[in-house]
Amino acid sequence: MADTLRRLTNTSSFSVLQDKLESWHKDYHVISCDQNLNRCCELIELTAKIQGQLFAILNHTAAEGGHYAGVDTLKTRLLPWLGTCFSVARSSVSDDTSLQLIQDSAEKDRKIRELSVSHESDMQKVETQLCSTHLQLESVRAELMDAQRELDETKSKSATTLLATEDEILQLKADLRSAHEQMETYKRRTSALDDYERQIRLLREEVSYLSAEKATLQERLVRSRSPSPLPRLSRSSSPVRSESPTRAQLTHSSRHARLVSRFSDLYAVERVEAQSVLRRYITDLEMVQRIIFTAVVESFQTAKLAYRQFKLRVRKTLSSSHFGPESLENAAVDYIVRNLDLYDVQASIDEVINAMNVNPRISYPPEVDFVLISAIIRETCRVAFAMQTLDPPLDLAFASDGELYNDSRYRRSYDSEFTAPLVMYHVWPALVEGNIVIVKGEAVTRRGALWSRSRSRSVSPVRSRSLSPSRSLAYRSKRSLSPERLTARHL
Repeated sequence: MADTLRRLTNTSSFSVLQDKLESWHKDYHVISCDQNLNRCCELIELTAKIQGQLFAILNHTAAEGGHYAGVDTLKTRLLPWLGTCFSVARSSVSDDTSLQLIQDSAEKDRKIRELSVSHESDMQKVETQLCSTHLQLESVRAELMDAQRELDETKSKSATTLLATEDEILQLKADLRSAHEQMETYKRRTSALDDYERQIRLLREEVSYLSAEKATLQERLVRSRSPSPLPRLSRSSSPVRSESPTRAQLTHSSRHARLVSRFSDLYAVERVEAQSVLRRYITDLEMVQRIIFTAVVESFQTAKLAYRQFKLRVRKTLSSSHFGPESLENAAVDYIVRNLDLYDVQASIDEVINAMNVNPRISYPPEVDFVLISAIIRETCRVAFAMQTLDPPLDLAFASDGELYNDSRYRRSYDSEFTAPLVMYHVWPALVEGNIVIVKGEAVTRRGALWSRSRSRSVSPVRSRSLSPSRSLAYRSKRSLSPERLTARHL
């Protein structure tokens, strides 16, 4: 008996029973009805096992005490308790009640069976739906795999197409580069053709001039061989003697038209290129346009001065050996027209850049050098130099900021205020022949031009470059070169 009691103590059956009761109490409202019933049956089984062990201990204890030991205890405690339990159960249930309970139990069993059958059918339906859901999921997975496979194929095709497109782009770039090279070649050929046409035109003009001169000389030769003294008298006594036309006079109209067209090209081509170059370093469009306008004006002034100096040298050289019907002035102009290539345009470019470096009306960053726009300066100097050979010469109209806008001399720029009466600044000068406007210039008109001009002069600092003493001395020496120092070696 002691061993049985020890085993019961060591197994801690009542502690296990208490733990299971607490766990069931916690999960009672969470788990299902079947699980609750299973928990209850499990506790009843555990209690029955414990009671069986206790009854075994009771039996062994009573057997160890003999026939009469413990009889009083059994009579006073166990037997009344058993009798009370059975008597209470018997007295609380009558025969009718027992039959009713049996019917209720049968009805409950039937309902339980029906619920079980319905539950099983529901479970079958749920299982069927779960199987169909699994099948749909498998089909969706298969479709997803197919879509992934198609996406991978599309990616591979796209990569291949992209590589092909890159190859095509590289090929197109190479074709574009070759096309640009061919275009440059054609441009060079076109410029060469233009030079050839210019030479042909000059040769034709020279031939026409020589033909006219030949006809004049033949006429004079015929008159000199005539035996009649009357014509000699009339020729010698006539105060008006017609001079033979020079090359400059014969080609005046064609040169005039060509130079006017070239001046328009300067505005349309060289000005735009110079503006795009300066815009890389200067963001202010107004200052860029002012710089280009100043460059054109300075180029004309420098070219006119160079023409006067060149003409003085030519007159001095031809004065000792000149003879003929034309005057020395016409001969000098004719020589200059024939030899425009002798004009030292690079010296004029340097003078223009030096003049722009000390001009207080333009400002620019320190890293900007006006050599960047030497192309438009060079072409403007050449055009201005050639314009001085015309009679009368072509020149630029006087322009000043804040002047009254003249519609016959200028046209407004696209960003102007078209109701403003004053010129704020000039974009391109006007070309005039005396007082007649040949080519209109371009100006920007805005209200308050004089006020903005005075404010910019008084408030904003002007950044200009000062020449070094040596460059300034060289610049002044070039400007003040006297005619006596010009010799024939400069031609």
